[in-house]
Amino acid sequence: MYKEGMLRKDALKGKTLIVTGGGTGLGKSMGQYFLELGANLVIASRKAEVLEKAADELRASTGGSVLPLACDVRNYEEVEKVIEGTVTEFGTVHGLLNNAAGNFISPTERLSHRAFDAVVDIVLKGSYNFTLALGKKWIANGQPGTILNIVTTYAWTGSGYVVPSACGKAGVLAMTRSLAVEWAKYGIRNNAIAPGPFPTEGAWSRLLPGDLKDKLDPAQRVPLKRVGDHRELANLAAYLMSDFSAYINGEVITIDGGEWLKNGGEFSFLEMIKPEMWDQLQGMRSKS
Repeated sequence: MYKEGMLRKDALKGKTLIVTGGGTGLGKSMGQYFLELGANLVIASRKAEVLEKAADELRASTGGSVLPLACDVRNYEEVEKVIEGTVTEFGTVHGLLNNAAGNFISPTERLSHRAFDAVVDIVLKGSYNFTLALGKKWIANGQPGTILNIVTTYAWTGSGYVVPSACGKAGVLAMTRSLAVEWAKYGIRNNAIAPGPFPTEGAWSRLLPGDLKDKLDPAQRVPLKRVGDHRELANLAAYLMSDFSAYINGEVITIDGGEWLKNGGEFSFLEMIKPEMWDQLQGMRSKS
């Protein structure tokens, strides 16, 4: 069931949605479902050839309207051009999904300040560039809108070896909650999703090179003992972008099978103990 679409076919009909990082991976998967639900889709990232290829594939699979616009989210002027191009093509913008991200898995002392900047600038600066540019336009026009940000569970726990990403995502989460209060009076909702492991070919092979991705099976960290399916994330994203979620504002929804709760628990590692050993421990307690 979790691989099926959740919403009715016209749930996003007539809406125009911008997805950053929409040419590959999870951004592309979420964008495809938006199209299936009737939305007009704008996908933005730096590589025009990747966007064009993705747009062709999305049009072929859904029959929907897709506008690919190359953009470096770190550049505010380029962000404004994407919004202008969207309005020219579709008339208006109804929603924004800040999905573009970058990451390095590395001891922090091995990172240059430029590497740190690269991640924080894409994750945090890219998100606030699009949010600010589009929010200003909506407010000036008296138009409501919906902003959805992709964060991560270590935005609130922190995490070693991905410190730039943790800093950037924490900032995006703070922006989500802050603007949910400040911009609600304009009819602009802000929410976030914190996904657990949802494997994508490109990102996972870069983050875990060689045989590490086989040795470090992420499913073993999840109580449900599996990773997420892209459709599950797309279902949640579509709901939060739709009018069905009109009373949800300022929330971050975790979709990780219980991963962060398990690994944040002091004694969660005890699942490694076999039943026979528990029997022995019980016997020792009964004798004491």
